[in-house]
Amino acid sequence: MNIKPYIDHTLLKADSKESDIIQLCKEAREYGFAGVCVPPFYLKLARLHLKDSDQLLSTVVSFPMGYDHIGPKIDSIKKSIDQGADELDAVINITAVKNRRWLEVESEIDSLVTACRIKNKTIKIIIEAALLDREELDKLLEILVIHKPNFVKTSTGFAVPEQPVELVKHLRAALPDNIKIKASGGIRDRETALQLIEAGAERLGTSSALKLLNE
Repeated sequence: MNIKPYIDHTLLKADSKESDIIQLCKEAREYGFAGVCVPPFYLKLARLHLKDSDQLLSTVVSFPMGYDHIGPKIDSIKKSIDQGADELDAVINITAVKNRRWLEVESEIDSLVTACRIKNKTIKIIIEAALLDREELDKLLEILVIHKPNFVKTSTGFAVPEQPVELVKHLRAALPDNIKIKASGGIRDRETALQLIEAGAERLGTSSALKLLNE
């Protein structure tokens, strides 16, 4: 199976350099990955090096903690779009979820989705599933079904789900077909990637893309 079109070629390390981002974009173009995911700081550089390509440019919002105020999150989305982002991977307020402050959680998700929708950009809501119990996860999924982000993303990569394939299966069963799933966190071998795709993931976020291909 050709997994290349599923991959968001990702580099979000704080110590990444310009040369790393340029190489990331070069590899994405060469191998035909879905796109790249880079820090907001590097959007302009990545946009330049993806010029006239089919690859999508993603960045992150409130990464990796998610507990910023909603105002800065929306400002980050707007600025990232202005600098060339096609897709926004936004971390929700996990702290609010853990405290069962569902009205605030729903209001935030509504704002994040709307901020991207009015600009015709793709929003991926990062739920950091490894930090949620089943009750929290299922309540969150109910909210996501209502507000319809383009993607639900499983992880920032900082908290890796223990059973990622089962998680994706659960998400796919709970979400309508028009909400896609991006699996992320700990995808370091081809077998795992294939299992996640079979389970229902339509995008894979990984910093190990070349390793997956070499296997």
